[in-house]
Amino acid sequence: MAVRAAVLPAIGAPLEITGIDLPDPGPGQVRVRLAAAGVCHSDLSLSNGTMRVPVPAVLGHEGAGTVVAVGEGVTHVTAGDPVVLNWAPSCGRCHACALGEVWLCANALNGAADVHARTTDGTELHPGLNVAAFAEETVVSASCVLPLPEGVPLVDAALLGCAVLTGYGAVHHSARVRRGETVAVFGVGGVGLATLQSARIAGASRIIAVDVSPEKEALARAAGATDYVLASDTTAREIRSLTGKQGVDVSVECVGRAVSIRAAWDSTRRGGRTTVVGIGGKDQEVTFNALEIFHWGRTLSGCVYGNTDPARDLPVLAEHVRAGRLDLSALVTERIGLDGIPGAFENMLAGKGGRALVVF
Repeated sequence: MAVRAAVLPAIGAPLEITGIDLPDPGPGQVRVRLAAAGVCHSDLSLSNGTMRVPVPAVLGHEGAGTVVAVGEGVTHVTAGDPVVLNWAPSCGRCHACALGEVWLCANALNGAADVHARTTDGTELHPGLNVAAFAEETVVSASCVLPLPEGVPLVDAALLGCAVLTGYGAVHHSARVRRGETVAVFGVGGVGLATLQSARIAGASRIIAVDVSPEKEALARAAGATDYVLASDTTAREIRSLTGKQGVDVSVECVGRAVSIRAAWDSTRRGGRTTVVGIGGKDQEVTFNALEIFHWGRTLSGCVYGNTDPARDLPVLAEHVRAGRLDLSALVTERIGLDGIPGAFENMLAGKGGRALVVF
């Protein structure tokens, strides 16, 4: 069956909105009609080669929709069920999974090498990060499909598949923010906005948002920021001045650039925690000297997919949505159609934040 999709023909090439031939679901697979897909910076990282995947590929990894059909052996969902796509399903067998660190599963992205569909001329296509959500419909492994809890709007639920899980997990699982602590969030994009909301949910007493764009201040404050700092060479000094010259208890970096990682570290108090969520390139090198590592006693940690277990955390997030503590629509700055995805990529390159949501 032919559907429209956003295809990356080669690394560094423009996306092509075109028809593809999508097969029926085989054993252990599910066909989903997309309701919406978020345009994440990770999609841009895939297109420019920062993150390597087989190409040509259908991109998009943050999505939600309705099950159209299931293959043999699939029992946890059925046709008509609303679902959230999980781009990093854990295998349950590798060393990381045995340790309970399912976000580090060694086999999570094995499906990205599979043949997902074909162009109308027969060219084989791969599923970007397993789920190929930039399409009207997709066929995925059953492990990539999570039932959507009741009370969450299906379109907005797409954001639960990456931005919200990542931001929530960065606060609650990686940095483990405690009530009354102070938090700085570097980067007010989709993940940054989710991180700000999550810090508010955690009970942070002061939440400082940092970004290069003054236009994002209103978004940041609506998400829970108590203060807004324009990124500059004096960012760390400004944050310390807001926190009694101590620095924040926790910094969360959502950009993936050496300068912002260093600023996040410098903004954290002695003995504090710095969590890096942003995905940077190999050219983004951060340096520290041995004495400062000893003296400051800070913890610097990476954070993959928010250190979350989607099957465990999705119901928790749904409860926050139903209770009004988590506003998914506040993360969306632009609602577009499939043809608007290339323009959304351009906006990200220009530093415009929030989340573009593709509504099918």
